[in-house]
Amino acid sequence: MVKLNRDIINLFENQGCVIVATIDSNSMPHTSCKGMIKIEETGRVYLLDAYHGQTFKNLKQNPSASVTAFNEHKFQGFCLKGKARLIHKDELTQSMVKSWEDRITGRLTQRLLKNIREGKGHRGHPEASLPKPKYMIVLEVEEVIDLTPSHLK
Repeated sequence: MVKLNRDIINLFENQGCVIVATIDSNSMPHTSCKGMIKIEETGRVYLLDAYHGQTFKNLKQNPSASVTAFNEHKFQGFCLKGKARLIHKDELTQSMVKSWEDRITGRLTQRLLKNIREGKGHRGHPEASLPKPKYMIVLEVEEVIDLTPSHLK
């Protein structure tokens, strides 16, 4: 595993969701949004998924994956590549589920505040209707790609 620096950890910790890329049975890329739970300096990223969809199927066949986060305002981003493990919902600790619930509540609050300030947005509250997590993805990072253009570093 690759050790992650504070810039990477801070960026990922401030994301409501991240983009996960996997490879399907036809060797084609598949991307989806997943809920960020935790990131460790040691090179582990923890994500919860509320569905048993394509990402789950792909990771069962091929553990290679990447997780991408970016801050458009700061023009900063990172792609973390590695191997993923799947952890069944019955093996999740109460603290992991609580962390996910806290993040969902935070996203819902931010959406409400932004809708009030800007007078627009989604009429419903999508986060409130998400089902409980079905499983956790643990990515062990093998490579870090800095997406920030070199002339802006």
